[in-house]
Amino acid sequence: MVLLSIVGLLVLVAILAVLVSCIKIIREYQRVVLFRLGRSHGTKGPGIILINPITDRINWVDLREQFFEIPHQTAITKDNAPISIDFIMFYKVFDPTMSVVQVNDFARAALNVGATTLRSVVGDMSLDDVLSKRDAMNATLRVRLDEVTERWGVKVTNVEVREINPPPAVQEAMTRQMSAERSRRAVVTESEGQKQAAVTVAEGKKLAAVLAAEGQKQASILEAEGEREAVVIRAEGLAGALRAVDDSAESANPTTILLQYFTTLRELGGSPSTKFVVPVELTSLLGGLKELGGLVSGTNVAKAPQPNGKHPTETVTNSPQR
Repeated sequence: MVLLSIVGLLVLVAILAVLVSCIKIIREYQRVVLFRLGRSHGTKGPGIILINPITDRINWVDLREQFFEIPHQTAITKDNAPISIDFIMFYKVFDPTMSVVQVNDFARAALNVGATTLRSVVGDMSLDDVLSKRDAMNATLRVRLDEVTERWGVKVTNVEVREINPPPAVQEAMTRQMSAERSRRAVVTESEGQKQAAVTVAEGKKLAAVLAAEGQKQASILEAEGEREAVVIRAEGLAGALRAVDDSAESANPTTILLQYFTTLRELGGSPSTKFVVPVELTSLLGGLKELGGLVSGTNVAKAPQPNGKHPTETVTNSPQR
């Protein structure tokens, strides 16, 4: 009885183990490729699947994006310069069945294909292009690797060159070139600064000259306006004085005017000149003087014709007093 109990227990454990091995849980980012009696029955998952542990075999495939580090490879450029270069390849499985059926070991195959493709791409580029056109080199590597891995059900999503080590002689030349370029940029920057300073100074002088000219112009205009206003004011004053004199003359007594003429005549008589010209109206004034009882002696008046139809004038000659 004890032996039968032990045998029954063993059978129960075996049945439980078989049942557990028949149940597989597939995650969302995983797939399994099912082989039954050696024939592929496609991809299973995600979720719970049941398999026959006696006739079925499965291969797990990860669908997440992954990467390979291609170690340093020594490649020779188009201009025969040896360089050491490495890169990272990012890939993603898009066909789990092909990734299992078409290639035995994808990781090792991808490493070898990446190394050989890298040498091929670098061999078609010059050293300057390898150092300066890294984006173009990344794109070329991605396209060439994708052409190979596509038949394995794998898509190369990106390639990034990580480090490029040129020969020591080239590194020394690059250092000298960098130093010379920085010196050149410093000289150019200094020259540009001096140029800008000279331009700024010249513009400042030009602006100052323009402002000075404008100020002088405004001063001249103001001075001319002041002189014009002064002349106008003087002319207005003289005109007012003449109007006042004229008004006074119109309202003055004829006797007063006669006396003024007489005073003027006396001053003329006292002049050292022997001949002078006086207006013809003086004769009528002398007539008025006779009416007042005055006497004019030693004076000889002669009328002188005035050319061009003007009023005649009289010439008065002083005779010596006795």
